Amino acid sequence: MTAVISRQIDALLPVVGGDLAAPLVTGECRPYANLDYAASAPALAGVASHVNELLPFYASVHRGAGYASQVSTGVYESARAIVANAFGARDDDVVVFTRNTTDAFNLLAGCVPADRGDVLVLDLEHHANLLPWRDRDYRCLPVSSTLEQTLKDLDSALAAAPAALVTVTGASNVTGELLPLEEIATIAHRYGARLAVDAAQLAPHRPIDLAAAGIDYLAFSGHKLYAPFGAGVLVGRRDWLDTGRPYLAGGGAVRQVTLTDTAWAPAPARHEGGTPNVLGAAALARACQLLAALPAGAQEAHEAALQERLLDGLAGLDGVRVHRIFPDSPGAIGVVTFSLPGYDPGLVAAYLSAEHGIGVRDGKFCAHPLLSRLGLAAGAIRASLGVGSCSDDVDRLVRALSEFLESGAKWTYAQVDGRWTPSPDPRPRPDWALGSTAGTSPCAN
Repeated sequence: MTAVISRQIDALLPVVGGDLAAPLVTGECRPYANLDYAASAPALAGVASHVNELLPFYASVHRGAGYASQVSTGVYESARAIVANAFGARDDDVVVFTRNTTDAFNLLAGCVPADRGDVLVLDLEHHANLLPWRDRDYRCLPVSSTLEQTLKDLDSALAAAPAALVTVTGASNVTGELLPLEEIATIAHRYGARLAVDAAQLAPHRPIDLAAAGIDYLAFSGHKLYAPFGAGVLVGRRDWLDTGRPYLAGGGAVRQVTLTDTAWAPAPARHEGGTPNVLGAAALARACQLLAALPAGAQEAHEAALQERLLDGLAGLDGVRVHRIFPDSPGAIGVVTFSLPGYDPGLVAAYLSAEHGIGVRDGKFCAHPLLSRLGLAAGAIRASLGVGSCSDDVDRLVRALSEFLESGAKWTYAQVDGRWTPSPDPRPRPDWALGSTAGTSPCAN
């Protein structure tokens, strides 16, 4: 195995659970190495503190005369403005709070005018940006062996038939590879199409400026942006959102209701029927502020150094294969997907957790067509990094994989309901996770 980079790399921002200890099947406890940020990132400590600060003031919004309601309304609408500013929204853009990225794209699918053409997507997308379009006219463009050719194919596809919307990921949730969004926006706009971007992976790792990049609609999730309190965002041009199908019929989404007619409100209220997730919106906005307060380029440099460390370590392991989509992609966020040919990804992930206290993701990552394209019918293993990651997390993963390849697992494992698990699994759970109202952590001193 080649030597990994020796320089210590510490976390950028404190996260809740950064000091979590994980029980092993051997009875030991080890610091939990969270390498699953791409699935759900932990809350920033500053986000959790802000939610606790807000809780005493929590109340219904928009129509409450009470002091707490007025405070909550102010916080909720301020969150909208903070998100708009953080992502370079245009003055007339609308910020709609949703549950997550999937929710945002399902909302947008009801707003794309049917008479403007179909929706064009790439076959490398997460299911959140594949499935919502299937109830209307849409095309799925297979990506080529290079990004350069894929962009040419996109141009040709739009030249051959008009589209209302081109919708692509900003960064692959499988390989982390970045797509050239400004170039894609130019191609889409050349043929009268708008551009929507799935930023679920991009937003937590890179600054995004809608106006500068030419992005018409942007969707992302709070739970990937260090604010796992149930809120997501769709931000973009007002006209389609003002006239589209109201996403959630109910109180707050209307101007006037009779027994025979409904006058719907314009966006964002049009799509936010019912009591909104005030705490989730506030948490997401605070996460945007905390990330923006980092020194320019610090987050990208932090993750790039850890990613280089991980790739260097994996390159020194015989029998590990790292996967990419394009040889010419313009960089990547801190996501590395790899496989150990001959070993089930689920078994390797279970081993890493049970014997080393390391959390990774295994499977097809809600991107089945892309995994098939990469020849990974059985899935793969994904390690993903974030602001709370450090060099020790990366080094432990490389050492654990080296041990597995040299001597195999020390424990026995079996498939239960389609998932690999230690057999037996003696690791305790917190008492409160088992229904108790109080208790201790399984690794408490």
